[in-house]
Amino acid sequence: QVQLVESGGGLVQAGDSLRLSCAASGRTFSSYIMGWFRQAPGKEREFVASVARSGLSISYADSVKGRFTISRDNAKNTVYLQMNSLKPDDTAVYYCAAGRTYQAIRESEYDYWGQGTQVTVSS
Repeated sequence: QVQLVESGGGLVQAGDSLRLSCAASGRTFSSYIMGWFRQAPGKEREFVASVARSGLSISYADSVKGRFTISRDNAKNTVYLQMNSLKPDDTAVYYCAAGRTYQAIRESEYDYWGQGTQVTVSS
């Protein structure tokens, strides 16, 4: 069982940066693939980024490549999402998730989810 708690969301202007954090409980954090998803109003939840157990294999959605960076610190049981050059289209609730499928990009491949943190980007 893994419990995930996101933080770091907020209201920013276009072009600004934010760093989201997701703290995980339990001693097995390093055994999970970690991912970030987001859900904008009226839209389905979509994949943003994932990072492998070691932190060496990373995947990004095309919409965030070059602007967002996912990383993890297994000693702190935390995964991060650094978001730069934010756009109004990035406005969404951001969720972190934990799973065991390598390079997972589908919701169904993740077993545990946080409650989400709101990111709002004004133009």
